Amino acid sequence: MIGNILGMTAVIGGAFFLLVGSIGLIRLPDFYCRNHATGKSDTLGIMLVIFGMILIEGFTLNSAKLFFALVFVFLTNPTGTHALANAALRSGLKPWFRKNAGKAD
Repeated sequence: MIGNILGMTAVIGGAFFLLVGSIGLIRLPDFYCRNHATGKSDTLGIMLVIFGMILIEGFTLNSAKLFFALVFVFLTNPTGTHALANAALRSGLKPWFRKNAGKAD
């Protein structure tokens, strides 16, 4: 019973972070900001969803498979995000800067 409640809480929290990352993808000004927002929030969001599914499933073979998926996401999502940003920088894509940044108004 308590595992189901904690699992549903984790799934809902993960869905929230996935939604925030999607909004960031639409609202942020350039590739690097969008990459950062989606990389962080999508990694946490999908990990919370998978962890919640593990809690709901209980101690079974399916939860072991979900655990391996969680470890895979933990290792590959930040690596892929870094590789994308590095490739964009090496190809010459310049970061966006606000005009008069750092100057007193």
